[in-house]
Amino acid sequence: MANNQLRDLLDTYPITVTEAIIWGDMDAFQHVNNTVYFRYFESARMAFMVKTNMLGILKKSNIGPILASTHCDFRAPLTYPDTIHIGARVTDIQQRKISMEFVVLSEKLNKVTAEGTGLMVYYDYTAGKACSVPGSIVTAIQNL
Repeated sequence: MANNQLRDLLDTYPITVTEAIIWGDMDAFQHVNNTVYFRYFESARMAFMVKTNMLGILKKSNIGPILASTHCDFRAPLTYPDTIHIGARVTDIQQRKISMEFVVLSEKLNKVTAEGTGLMVYYDYTAGKACSVPGSIVTAIQNL
């Protein structure tokens, strides 16, 4: 990625994932379909969950995050071929929820192509209801 401002922006996201644009993600309008951006966010969110051990705790306790909402602002269309960098960061932690921001940067366009948000609620899958974010997860997020 050539632009220093974009590199500096990406450095503000502790989780980053690099992916190649896939030809099959293009739609009839000759750009990456809007629904695919949510998969990009999901890739970064999953990397975040691995890094903070959310998935390990989920396996042991059946307590983990569930996506409550997500949003995307499209800034520029992506096309094949291209390589993108997806950044994820936490913007807020409350007793039962974690708010995140995402950014998608294009190497070919050398700019931000999408920005988004996601809200994860901590959930007790056995009890079927929301629960508190475990302290070890809060600590892991703070240490990112």
